[in-house]
Amino acid sequence: MVTPLPIVVLASGRGGTFAALNAAQRNGRLAVDIRALLSDRRTAPVLEIAESAGIATVALRPRDFPDRVQFDRALFARAAAFAPELIVLAGYMRIIDAAVVADWAGRIINLHPSLLPKFPGLDTYARALAAAENTFGASIHYVTSQLDGGPVIAQVELPILPGDTPDLMAARLRPAEQNLLIGVVKLIAERRLALTGDAVELDGLRLERPLIMDADGGFSGL
Repeated sequence: MVTPLPIVVLASGRGGTFAALNAAQRNGRLAVDIRALLSDRRTAPVLEIAESAGIATVALRPRDFPDRVQFDRALFARAAAFAPELIVLAGYMRIIDAAVVADWAGRIINLHPSLLPKFPGLDTYARALAAAENTFGASIHYVTSQLDGGPVIAQVELPILPGDTPDLMAARLRPAEQNLLIGVVKLIAERRLALTGDAVELDGLRLERPLIMDADGGFSGL
């Protein structure tokens, strides 16, 4: 029997991805223990989702701190109090100070709505359309001091359709990216996936390229 992986989730918005993680935990799909939901917005709807599920919540306001570094240190100190083995950024919309990230190296993952290394940062759907891309998607990567530049673990890819808009693309991608995150967290919870140095390793072997999620929600080649 796998010991549930203790995790903390950071989120800033509506909480759809957090809700998907919590549902996967509750229905037995994920062997995790979501110990807390932390946010940088006291009015974020995701806090209500966590509270309704009986999960501890913490909300700190950046404006209550003298600078970003002090805020990040305070937030991650609160996260550390829950003793997580993994921190999941699920729609967390702030850049984290490099020194704080370094303290958690190999223990933070992020969901980003593009096929990294293409389109780090914001407005990924509009930028994909402007670049006349044929596909778009989402990536899960380990967080480093480089914005959306850490080692990529896994991706899911969808076609760009005629008449697509950023809103249509985001809505179509949402279920796939939630499944992608659940799949990656599952591998970490099973102690199969880890970051060694700058290399992502699966079952002790270095991944030469990101895992690709297939139409059935599994990873090709696994």
